[in-house]
Amino acid sequence: MRIDFTSSRVLHVDMESGASRVISFGTRSAHLGGSGLAAALYTEYGLADAPADDPRQPLIFAIGPLTGFFPLMSKVVCGFRSPYTGEWSESHAGGRLALAMRFSGYDALMITGRARSLSCLVVGSRRVEMHDVHYMRGQDVFTAGKYMRRFGADRHGHRSSLRIGPAGENGLGYACINVDSFRHFGRMGSGAVMGGKKLKGIVVLGDGSFTLPEGKAYPALFKKIYSDVTGTDMMRKYHDLGTAENLLVLNELHALPWRNLQQTSDPQIDGISGERFAEQLLLRQTACAGCPVGCIHIGLLRQQFASDHEYLYKQVSYDYEPIFAQGSMLGITNASDVLALLDETEKVGLDCMSSGVALAWAAEALEKGVISEKETVVPLRFGDVHSFIAAMGHLVRGTNDFYRLLGQGAAKAAAEYGGEDFTCVLGQEMAGYATGEVFFVSQAMGFRHSHLDSGGYAYDQSAKDKDVDKAIDFLVDDEHKRVLINCMVSCMFARKAYTPERLQEALSSLGMTEAADALTDAGRMVQRERWRLKIATGYDVNAVRIPKRFKEVVTWKGPVDVAYMDALKQRYARAILDMAAAGGGEN
Repeated sequence: MRIDFTSSRVLHVDMESGASRVISFGTRSAHLGGSGLAAALYTEYGLADAPADDPRQPLIFAIGPLTGFFPLMSKVVCGFRSPYTGEWSESHAGGRLALAMRFSGYDALMITGRARSLSCLVVGSRRVEMHDVHYMRGQDVFTAGKYMRRFGADRHGHRSSLRIGPAGENGLGYACINVDSFRHFGRMGSGAVMGGKKLKGIVVLGDGSFTLPEGKAYPALFKKIYSDVTGTDMMRKYHDLGTAENLLVLNELHALPWRNLQQTSDPQIDGISGERFAEQLLLRQTACAGCPVGCIHIGLLRQQFASDHEYLYKQVSYDYEPIFAQGSMLGITNASDVLALLDETEKVGLDCMSSGVALAWAAEALEKGVISEKETVVPLRFGDVHSFIAAMGHLVRGTNDFYRLLGQGAAKAAAEYGGEDFTCVLGQEMAGYATGEVFFVSQAMGFRHSHLDSGGYAYDQSAKDKDVDKAIDFLVDDEHKRVLINCMVSCMFARKAYTPERLQEALSSLGMTEAADALTDAGRMVQRERWRLKIATGYDVNAVRIPKRFKEVVTWKGPVDVAYMDALKQRYARAILDMAAAGGGEN
């Protein structure tokens, strides 16, 4: 199949009727793909005046124009109205899905409606099927994956499997979508969106083919990029220890959150360092399809927390963020204990960061007497992995009113029970970088409330002054560069290989000269339209609150400068509103 580089090919499936259609959508040189395509589709087909849990709201999976053509173009953007915030949001994941979508012939899969019964959707280049899977109700992610292997088993291709666990079926605000066992659409509650559509799983078969560009430009550029990412030290960190390498570094900088951010360093770091995981627990490494780096680190967990056979072992993926959220943030200092808690989180289908940080707040709230064991049911204590594993079950089942509220976010639970000052929530439960003012503001106010929206944490570490305008200019410009990456859609680890100039060269090598020439302006437009869409779906940039706990943090630079952080917050709010308003009269 020859790919149309003028518009995007979108498969729209209505779960209610079972009908599907292929849409030729938009102009690639305008929305580019990925993040831009998802936002443009929601603008066209979403319901701005309906709540996030309205089944008519679209759930969108989008790839970019370079997917399948170049190394590390291995991610997919999932766009949806977040049940956590009610606003337009994105989550990104790797695995085999990006290539499966490319080989199925679609730039995006858009799903609307609610199925009559729990269902599994199967998509291929020449087939769209819905299967009744009521027997999977309540099944964990891995059991569901085993059942789903039979769907499309008669076809060969770059098959990818997406599924939710009980957390998604029960509508928890930070339920995730598991992708091919070791990757996730983790943040902002995409799993609850699938659950609301009675969609237990999706299988994308990737059973088609597509032609590569003719001429010398494309193969020469492919060879150059491949050489850059495999023959230099550019990606060595991600392959060797992986991002878990950051644990010792940030702990030494007094920038690693411990025990609900009551500390930023702890001498017991050696028990959960990246080096400790590599020495004692690393089983193997693997990679997303289309990536030659192999940054996915799989740990070996011997079954020690259940009555299973003593020789049973499990494979659990880990990297920096999961170890922070379900290790240091909970005061857990044993690497095997971290894997055990991560395994439980994986099974039920929860975002590991939000669930870990939410339970850390609950542990401190219990410690301070804000809540009692009547609410927590189990005696949550920092460092006690057994209590957190038990609490995870109560959280997913919604055992009582407390856990039902906590399942919608730590901030919602604190608003009801107290303890708002020590909720570690920056738009959503924090990522693991207690680096200072710029990062705290960038996550609290950023588009996805994500540490990957910008390099705010890196700016904190490198900036020598406290120039508010300079910091905000950095955040806006860095976001623009990342928007380009997220439209293509590359792994964010490869951003040094894919500079804006290199992306233009890559687009040109595929014959997309119009998109290449317009790349910078198109990126600015996508950046603007995403902010406009987020605001249109309820985001109030002036209402953002940074809890007191972040104002008490002490890093290697000293105490947080609250006046500087407040000035950053005010200046960033103006910048966001300016971006959303830019060019408002053009369309």
